Amino acid sequence: MSKLWGGRFTKATDQLVEEYTASIQFDQQLWKEDITGSLAHVTMLGKCGILPAEDVETIKQGLKKVAAKIEQGEAEFTIANEDIHMNIEKMLIDEIGPVGGKLHTGRSRNDQVATDMHLYLREQTIELVELISKLQQSLIGQAKENIDTIIPGYTHLQRAQPILFAHHLLAYVAMLQRDAERLMDSWKRINVLPLGAGALAGTTFPIDREYTAELLKFDSIYMNSLDAVSDRDFIVEFLSAASLLMTHLSRLCEELVLWSSDEFSFVELDDAFCTGSSIMPQKKNPDVAELVRGKTGRVYGNLVGMLTVLKGLPLAYNKDMQEDKEGMFDTLETIHGALSLFIPMIATMKVGKEKMRQAAQQDFSNATDLADYLVNKGLPFRQAHEVVGKTVLYCIQQNKYLLDLTMDEYRQFSDLFEDDIYQTLDVMNVVNARDALGGTAQRQVEKQLAYMEQLKQTTDEWTANHRKKIEVQL
Repeated sequence: MSKLWGGRFTKATDQLVEEYTASIQFDQQLWKEDITGSLAHVTMLGKCGILPAEDVETIKQGLKKVAAKIEQGEAEFTIANEDIHMNIEKMLIDEIGPVGGKLHTGRSRNDQVATDMHLYLREQTIELVELISKLQQSLIGQAKENIDTIIPGYTHLQRAQPILFAHHLLAYVAMLQRDAERLMDSWKRINVLPLGAGALAGTTFPIDREYTAELLKFDSIYMNSLDAVSDRDFIVEFLSAASLLMTHLSRLCEELVLWSSDEFSFVELDDAFCTGSSIMPQKKNPDVAELVRGKTGRVYGNLVGMLTVLKGLPLAYNKDMQEDKEGMFDTLETIHGALSLFIPMIATMKVGKEKMRQAAQQDFSNATDLADYLVNKGLPFRQAHEVVGKTVLYCIQQNKYLLDLTMDEYRQFSDLFEDDIYQTLDVMNVVNARDALGGTAQRQVEKQLAYMEQLKQTTDEWTANHRKKIEVQL
């Protein structure tokens, strides 16, 4: 089969070269975007008088027939036609004859593929923000149900101070909000049109790029043709945001794995999101959380791979840039799967409230409050710190906790201790004492809940508005 670009060549492409350089195996995912871009392009060619109206209409109807065949699974993509652009153009010519070859007037595969990627990623960005919002809702739902559930707070994975479990969950809601905002902010760099830049230098045809941008609902246009075809910053930015998102999911995964172990027993994941052992019948393994944690490295790898591809490329387009797609597709699939699983997994998670409270009471996480108590009685903090340290050491030696000590035992360490110390050290009082803005006191956590729900509503409004914004009618 002769190539659409084969006029300059005297030999057929080696079969190994065809297989090695072809991208149709993965870029066929872009078929809708490729046809959408082509419909806008040919409409513009007609408006500018570059193609006659009858040719424009014939090409548009042909593209729609090709789209229908692909949608119905009747189209066959071939390596011989290399990529999604050449495959669709060949199908179009087969459908309507030589006039189909006029579609490529005034453009190159270089600006065409860049356009496809922008169209594809802007749609996916909206979908990811929607999924993040749904996961936030699952976490917020659990936080509301556990507004009075106490859990040990940790530093260095050692019990530090008691906190509300809702407070802990809302920390992840805040992380996810930043992830959503990064993706939303990237929109302005994704929604830029490269079409019309040609191979690298623009085109001799009197095209109207602003009109094409209007048809495709792009907010702006690349003003430099070299930059238009060589820019993959928007993909790197997406991969970077995706890596941070996976970092946050992985941290939550680690806690779910720990919390669901017998050593913690703080939560129980629903059976639907766990698996068993082929040899140990008692096992219930948190495989989803473990696998998301593992796939985080895969997403990191895609980011580093993309940066490495770009770092030594001269302007403008180079074949190396074909490597921009698989990592992006893989990252999107990985994150979509992780978020889709996390949403119901968190929503159905059972919380061991009594186990958490018991853990928060059977430790020395109220020691800071003991020191603060002495400070409020007039003792300098450094002296109070030493007194409490000795008190804790005594408790460890006596196999007791702070609330187990008698007043006589307390008085061994300071005459400032009085009967009100027991109320001060009650775990709920310890939690509610941290009533500064952003603290773990129930009053503050309720404020956080309202704030996070407001942010989520703003995010939901953004996705709804941007879905409407990219509705293309051609």
